[in-house]
Amino acid sequence: MRGIVALFVEIRTLDHAVHSGEYGGAVPDALTALCRTMASLHDEKGDVAVPGLVSREAEPLDLTEEELRGWAGVRPGVRLIGEGSLTGRLWMKPAISVLGIDAPRTPEASNQLVPMARAKVSMRIPPGQDPEAARDSLVKHIQANVPGGADLKITPEGSGSPYELKADGPAYDAMRRAFAEAFRRETVIMGAGGSIPFLAAFAETFPRAALLLTGAMDPRSNAHSEDESLDLADLEKTALAEALFLGYLAS
Repeated sequence: MRGIVALFVEIRTLDHAVHSGEYGGAVPDALTALCRTMASLHDEKGDVAVPGLVSREAEPLDLTEEELRGWAGVRPGVRLIGEGSLTGRLWMKPAISVLGIDAPRTPEASNQLVPMARAKVSMRIPPGQDPEAARDSLVKHIQANVPGGADLKITPEGSGSPYELKADGPAYDAMRRAFAEAFRRETVIMGAGGSIPFLAAFAETFPRAALLLTGAMDPRSNAHSEDESLDLADLEKTALAEALFLGYLAS
C-alpha cells in the first residue's frame, strides 16, 4: 500500500483585494499564482514532476485501460496521465492531487484581484519512500515554483508510511487457499494505491507477525464517492474465505 503526505499551500500577493480593472495586467492575483504553482507538480505527460521521489514498476497483471476508465468514470475525451504500466502508476509510483482550494466561490466573486488563495495537496508515496523525505522534496519543489516572489506559507497536515509485505509462510498459504476456494479463482497478489499508515508501524513493532487484513470491495464500489456500495455476493465470498482460512490455519 502507498503512504501519504498532505499539506496546505497558501499564497498571498496583496495586503487586500483591489479592483481588477484598475490594477489587472500589472498586479498579480493570488489565485492565478496558486494555479501556476499547482500546475508545476506534474510534467506535460502527467507524471509527478517533484524530483527525488521513489518510483518503481509493478507487474502489469491483466488490467486494461478500458476497465480502468469504466471503473473510474473517466470522460471519453480525457487522456490518462503518466507513463508506464497502469498497475505501476496506481501502486508503485508517487501520485499528487489537489484536493481542494479556498478562494471566492463563483456566485460570490466580484471584480477584484484575489489577495490570498489556499490549496490542500495530497501526495501518495510508494513502498520504499520515506514520508519525511517525500514531504521535504514536495516542499522544496513548491518553494521553487511560486511565481513572482509571492508570499508562501506551507502547513503540513500529516503523513503516513507505505507498506509492502512478503506473503510467505503458513498464514499466507492458508489465506491464498481459502480465497481460491471461496471465489473459485486463482488468488492474485497485487498492490493497492490507498493508504493504511498503521500497517508499517504495526509491522515495525511486531516484526514476526503475519499481517492479514480482509475486506470486500469490487472495482465499482466507488469508495470515497457518491453511491458507495458493495456487491453482496462479493461480501458473502469474503466471509466464507475468512471462515475457511481459520480452519486451514488451525489444521
